[in-house]
Amino acid sequence: MMNEKQVDLKQAALIGVNWIPCSGSNTLKVFNPASGELLGTVPKLSEEQVRYAITTAERAFNSWRKTSINERCAVLNNWYQKIKENEERLASIITLEQGKPFAEALGEIRYAASYVKWYAQPALQDNGSAMPNGSEGESLKTITEPVGVCAAITPWNFPAAMLTRKVAPALAVGCSMIIKPAPETPFTALALSELALLAGVPPGLINVVTGDAQLIGDIVCTSKQVKKLSFTGSTAVGRHLMRACASTVKRLSLELGGNAPFIVCSDADIDKAVEGAMQSKFRNAGQTCVCANAFYVHDSLYDRFASAFEKRVKALSLGLGSDPHTDIGPLINERALEKVEALVRDAREKGGKIVYGGERWAESERWYLPTLITEATTDMRCVQEEVFGPVAPLVRYSDEDSLIASLRAQDTGLAAYFYSESLKRIHDLAAELEVGMVGVNTGVISDPAMPFGGVKSSGLGREGGRQGITEYLETKYIKLCY
Repeated sequence: MMNEKQVDLKQAALIGVNWIPCSGSNTLKVFNPASGELLGTVPKLSEEQVRYAITTAERAFNSWRKTSINERCAVLNNWYQKIKENEERLASIITLEQGKPFAEALGEIRYAASYVKWYAQPALQDNGSAMPNGSEGESLKTITEPVGVCAAITPWNFPAAMLTRKVAPALAVGCSMIIKPAPETPFTALALSELALLAGVPPGLINVVTGDAQLIGDIVCTSKQVKKLSFTGSTAVGRHLMRACASTVKRLSLELGGNAPFIVCSDADIDKAVEGAMQSKFRNAGQTCVCANAFYVHDSLYDRFASAFEKRVKALSLGLGSDPHTDIGPLINERALEKVEALVRDAREKGGKIVYGGERWAESERWYLPTLITEATTDMRCVQEEVFGPVAPLVRYSDEDSLIASLRAQDTGLAAYFYSESLKRIHDLAAELEVGMVGVNTGVISDPAMPFGGVKSSGLGREGGRQGITEYLETKYIKLCY
């Protein structure tokens, strides 16, 4: 790991080839969530500057769209190499501004790089099709064209991976991009964008706008120049953006909140289920959109699973992300801590048994102890709502049909996990769960070659896989008579 004191942070916004410096007090402060230390500032861009960034992106798009597929993919490959060469520095930036352990941050950078590498394949491009069954003297065909200027609003929990997952396919097909990073984690986006310029990405294709979230959001949503918006974040904000985009009938990709169930069936392998539970629940201190939320354990296995899970939870180590022994880093801010506290308090009041944790770490108020709640019930907020923290409520169930019916009634549908050794149950249960992604006998599901996204209130569209590239393309039908 690099020395954090040696990590330079780009304290600027990016428009075209110009780095816009901070000016006076019109800035956003960025803090280390672990220490509260001020890391630096980024500028609050004016409305005029944001609109200029959009115009810059449009000019760059009009040129880039004419560039050959092979050339665009070559540039992406160069960017991938730059990310790999600087992966430790980038991981250190994530740890500084987001708080996750360095090993997890490094894993995120490699995951982010994998999206750039994946979309640097010319074979993924959709080149349209020709229909041979037209009438004599006519030709029927379709072609695909890049949407145009796109905007990406990225979250703080995965500031690198959520950026490349949006930007790489956009650049691959010929689009340009306006990036609005989360105010908590702008330095990761700026570092990745700087490497993109060094890799040969033409100026103006990637622009990083920092500042007031509402101002920037309203501008990109209502701008006729911006043809598509991709957003990862809460369902509430996603609904607001969807309404704001209605005036321009803009293309949308929305990856919103989840409430992923983790089901331990009666025939599950308990050791494997516990291992998957640890992988899914406590990564990034539970601050992931696809992490397991509530655990539904069959009554016949409940006590054994709870006991084995408790032992693993108690062994988790809390500390600074820079410490190689740390498993759990801090939550992102005080608001996140207060939400977790409220959910645990609600569970305790409704009869939940706090087997371990249930409070802030004694050594620091910025950490919350990994928490195991047994005898949880479906009326508890920590079961009904996305926790986004290191809290694992265990719910007993006996009737699988009733459980599935209750899960299908939920508004969210991003991901689900279950453990079973029965091929028939695996087939049936995977089909019955109303979610966009299912992990069967695994706690990790993300892969750049596969589509990522949810159904119902968890979002629209898909990122990753071949599906992720079509989100940035329009189809044009041409009938040629001769």
